[in-house]
Amino acid sequence: MDSRFIHIVPSSSVNGNTDQKEKYSEDEERSSKYSFATALSMSGGDGDNSYSTNSLLQRRVLSKAKPVLVKNTKELILNLNFPKYIKVADLGCSSGPNTFLAMSEIINTINVFCQKWNQNPPEIDCCLNDLPNNDFNTTFKFIHSFNEKNLACKGSYFVSGVPGSFYSRLFPRKSLHFVHSSYGLHWLSKVPEGLEKNKMSVYITTSSPLSTYKAYLNQFQRDFTTFLKLRYEEIVPNGIMVLTFLGRNTIDNPLHRDCCHFWTLLSKSLRDLVAEGFVSASKVDSFYMPFYDPSEKEVKEIVRKEGSFEIKDLVTHEYDLGHCNQDESKRSKSGKNEANYIRAVSEPLLVAHFGDAIINTLFNKFAHNVSQHATCKNKTTVSLVVSLTRK
Repeated sequence: MDSRFIHIVPSSSVNGNTDQKEKYSEDEERSSKYSFATALSMSGGDGDNSYSTNSLLQRRVLSKAKPVLVKNTKELILNLNFPKYIKVADLGCSSGPNTFLAMSEIINTINVFCQKWNQNPPEIDCCLNDLPNNDFNTTFKFIHSFNEKNLACKGSYFVSGVPGSFYSRLFPRKSLHFVHSSYGLHWLSKVPEGLEKNKMSVYITTSSPLSTYKAYLNQFQRDFTTFLKLRYEEIVPNGIMVLTFLGRNTIDNPLHRDCCHFWTLLSKSLRDLVAEGFVSASKVDSFYMPFYDPSEKEVKEIVRKEGSFEIKDLVTHEYDLGHCNQDESKRSKSGKNEANYIRAVSEPLLVAHFGDAIINTLFNKFAHNVSQHATCKNKTTVSLVVSLTRK
């Protein structure tokens, strides 16, 4: 077995053409208005409130997406006629061990499949990408356990870090064979325009004006279209992507988010702090999540309209934090668990806007509000797993 190594490579800069420069100029004012959005990252480290410690839900999501991941990994090997080298990227790898679960699955699938066909396994280049603010150091602390898990691997694999936004170019043209992303693409490149009428809510709620939904959808359409165009440049012909979104069930009312939707609960918790004088209403009114939970139909339509990829698989899984139908004695613990999950993914944004003094109080409120809705069965939130082939 060849020695494993880690290196950090800077992401490729976006091509400096006139259109892109104008785009950045137009965004400058809004970037200043919503400067907290630049703090987007999962909570680093490995402490009690870190993403690394509080990402069990994301591991469950990876497990549910496994059949699609395995199926498409095998198809890639056949499509490429058992190549000697494969470059794989995990976009939005985040902080902690989860990215290595996906990479281990890909490596193991390739090795077992090659053995079955009596072929030598390829060298595998594993590229872990996230925003520069991401805590890559905590992620790379798990490289030892990753290597131990793959001791039986007969091929060679190499791990590198690639800091940069996946809404920009990250890799050379036609260099990637397989792209994986789990629970990253529902994060937008920026806060949408035109949310000022959506008062005291950090995201879409049933009481939001329809313009709020349209603003979020428009931003997601722009961002996901950009993502597809950029990956088309970077992926080889017949290369494959497996993407998992946090999405929503298709319903008649696009504003509907159930009572226990996590951003609805966060909005309620912030309003509680306003009522108790911990934070001003104007401060809450100027905070919005750069996030969108697309429906299956919306994802399909964007892929069809952009035209660079063909959808092979699209499956949905119900989203459940595991506290439905619990008796009252267990609701408090469930509330704390969900509060920890949401804190791990939102604390950097919240601290950048509100400061850190209110965070503990805010998530104590959040845990209480979760416990009040712990028996909610009508969840509209789902995971969407889609595989695409480059045309």
